[in-house]
Amino acid sequence: MVSSPRPLALPYPPREHWFGLSSLRTNMRVARDTVRGRLRAWQLPGEVCADAVLLVSELATNAVVHSGSSRVLCGLSLTSGTRLRIEVHDEGQMAVCPPGAQAGPEDEGGRGLLIVQQLADSWGAARSTRTGGKAVWAVLRFDL
Repeated sequence: MVSSPRPLALPYPPREHWFGLSSLRTNMRVARDTVRGRLRAWQLPGEVCADAVLLVSELATNAVVHSGSSRVLCGLSLTSGTRLRIEVHDEGQMAVCPPGAQAGPEDEGGRGLLIVQQLADSWGAARSTRTGGKAVWAVLRFDL
């Protein structure tokens, strides 16, 4: 009797978590705490958790500050075992492509997307099918 091969087991089963926030700067702590708690519950490596917390903080702050939305929607998706996708959706009508302005040495802000670019393996923006505004996403890949 020939047995059929077993499917390869993924180190982590596919998982997804979504949460919404009102567009207040004070809710960035809620976003960071929610992401940290969820990724710890999923038992992801500490450096992945730290990077994901920083990414969601930057993306959600941009959505709150620049979109004019009353709410933002944040999502985490763990797929392919070692790939974490972070999404932040807003209700704004701004252009889908994030502006490429660079912060000067004396500016207090304006470095968020540079941080995203440096941390993420890939990132981008598209029109959101969930909110009608913009969705900005970042992907972290990690080894076990």
